[in-house]
Amino acid sequence: MAPSGTPDARNAVVPVARIERAILLIRGEKVILDADLAELYGVATKVLNQAVKRHLERFPKDFMFRLTDQEAAALRSQSVTSKRKRGGRRYAPYAFTEHGAIMAATVLNSPRAVQVSVYVVRAFVQLRQALAQHTELAAKLADLERKVGDHDQKILAIIQAIRELMTPPTRPPRKPIGFASEMED
Repeated sequence: MAPSGTPDARNAVVPVARIERAILLIRGEKVILDADLAELYGVATKVLNQAVKRHLERFPKDFMFRLTDQEAAALRSQSVTSKRKRGGRRYAPYAFTEHGAIMAATVLNSPRAVQVSVYVVRAFVQLRQALAQHTELAAKLADLERKVGDHDQKILAIIQAIRELMTPPTRPPRKPIGFASEMED
C-alpha cells in the first residue's frame, strides 16, 4: 500500500491511465463505451449488455445511453473498428457515465468487476481534477489578458505625453521688452 492508503499503481488490476484513455466525451458527458468497459471488467461485451438489459431499472438516462447511428459512425471513422458488413456490431454501443460504470460492476457481480470499478472511479476523479485545474488556469489567463490588454493603451498615452513635453513649444516671437526710442528707428 502507498502512504495514502491506496494500492500502488504498479500493482493495480488495471492502470488508471488505461481507463483514462477509454473515457470519451460524448454529448457533453464523460463516458466509457460498453466494449471498453466489458474489456476492463474481463467479460465479453455481449455478457455486459445482457446483464445491463436484465437490470435496466438500475440504469437511468444519466447512467447510460445508447449512441445514435451518427455518433457510432463518427466513432468508427475516428478509431478503426470493424464495419457492420464484415461481422462487426449490429447495434450502436452503450455509453456508461461514471455512475453507470459502477452500476455495471454491481450487476456483473464478478470479483474483477468490483476491483476494477474502484480504478474506474479514480480515473473519472482524476479527469475531473485535471479539468478543474485547466478551467482555473484558463480563468487566470483571461484575467491577465484583460489587465495587460488595457496596459498597452496606457503605455502609449504615457509615451505620447512624454514626447509632447520634450517638444519645445512653438510661440510667436515676442516684442522686445523696454522702451523704444524714436531715434533707433
